[in-house]
Amino acid sequence: MTDASISDFDRTLSHDALEDRAARGASALIALGCGEDESVALVMRNDLTQLEIMRAAAKAGTILVALNWHGAADEVTAICDDSEAQTVIIHRDLIDTLRPALRGRRVIAVTPDAALRSTYSITDAAATAEPDFPEWDDLVAGHEPLTQPASMRPLRRYTSGSTGRPKGIRRISSGPRGDFTDALKRIGKEMMGFKPGSHFFTAAPVYHSAPSTLTSAALVSEGVSTSIAPKFEPHSFLATIEARRITHVYLVPTMMSRLLKLPQAEKDRYDTSSVEFCISTGSPWPHDLKQAMIDWWGPVFWETYGASEIGFMTMASSADALERPGTAGRMQMGGTVLILDSEGKELPRGAVGEIYARMDVFGDFDYSNDPDGRKKAEKHGHLSVGDLGWLDDDDYLFITDRKKDMIISGGANIFPAEIEAVLMRAPCVQDVAVFGAPDAEFGEQVVAAVQPVPGLPCDESVLRTFLDGKLARFKHPRIIDLHDALPREDSGKIFKARLREPYWKDAGRNV
Repeated sequence: MTDASISDFDRTLSHDALEDRAARGASALIALGCGEDESVALVMRNDLTQLEIMRAAAKAGTILVALNWHGAADEVTAICDDSEAQTVIIHRDLIDTLRPALRGRRVIAVTPDAALRSTYSITDAAATAEPDFPEWDDLVAGHEPLTQPASMRPLRRYTSGSTGRPKGIRRISSGPRGDFTDALKRIGKEMMGFKPGSHFFTAAPVYHSAPSTLTSAALVSEGVSTSIAPKFEPHSFLATIEARRITHVYLVPTMMSRLLKLPQAEKDRYDTSSVEFCISTGSPWPHDLKQAMIDWWGPVFWETYGASEIGFMTMASSADALERPGTAGRMQMGGTVLILDSEGKELPRGAVGEIYARMDVFGDFDYSNDPDGRKKAEKHGHLSVGDLGWLDDDDYLFITDRKKDMIISGGANIFPAEIEAVLMRAPCVQDVAVFGAPDAEFGEQVVAAVQPVPGLPCDESVLRTFLDGKLARFKHPRIIDLHDALPREDSGKIFKARLREPYWKDAGRNV
């Protein structure tokens, strides 16, 4: 892959140099007993070493379990236990916070470089703490490159189900001998339009499903360079596009909203004409936001709709978005979609029903701790993605509502049941309902309606203190409302629709 490079905001390696280091890292993983089909947890922010470790695991046949570094120790423990990850690779400054989750496991540390230290205000003392844990760079230096790589295994994902307990998605790849590389190459060629000389850039967290898959696709595509930022910041993002002549970009609507809020003079400072393709996933993408970005960058935007279990399903171009406002696009890479009623019968065009999809390119899957979940989600060889929608006469899919109560905030999936389960452990909480409310910047925000136990002190301060350390910060409710009693159906189930209605009645979107 001559001339291709891999960069963060500190270092740049040629693609060949990164692959050499990854081959040495693969040898190190195998020597530690973390080779083929063994699980290793990865708790890291965006940096070049993270990408190196992803490639090392791919060559060793290791199953990487990508964790959100914001996660609380209890959350990390649960996922490590379920995935049987006995080794954790982690940025050194995060070790102290997550120490309870690391007990009894092998820990490999990564010292954060200057850009991460500056971005996240990491002191030199924290960045170099925990000297007893071995450094990834030292392990790489101590091994020869692996000459016969194993088959690449997809990263293990965890997504909360209706019970709020994270469910592990075990991917069964469609490639030869379970190799996931072919699927990534198809994504790069057929979805992203990568070609020699392309340069992919993202500032989204690579532990998330979409950015890690797209970044991995760039890393295995012939002649494609890759850049990642430690965190999204509008000015540095635009400056990087200009300086590195970026051709392919991953953005979510929240990032676009922040870019659009820059003063016009600031937007005019940067040359974004090199961008040929910008893809977005996650949060709903409002039509006025699409129009504003197209007016600024041109018709380079594509929206994709998918699920961690199934993969990327649809694509909608800028022209599609303008001609068919609200569409999620058409199925990609041979995928098929059905719109079914509650009895599993296929509905006619224009009728709203539950969306069932099939994407063979990503292979099948099961849930590591929910053996019946995969079977329950399937009808006619297709899997439910938990949403409601309809198809027009030209096979364009439109999403009308979410069947589940999932909240999408800033592109991240948040599950109310998980938050409710934690809040119910608070001594002063008698009952609670968590739901999403509209948010101008993040798409949705988390609201908790709490019914306190009579006679016990219970206010916003008490509840926020209780949540500290038990949930990742992005899952904490932005709004906490106290109620004398929560509205209930005759069955005793809380009427969430009544609680949501005041927030959504003027939002112009379905509750």
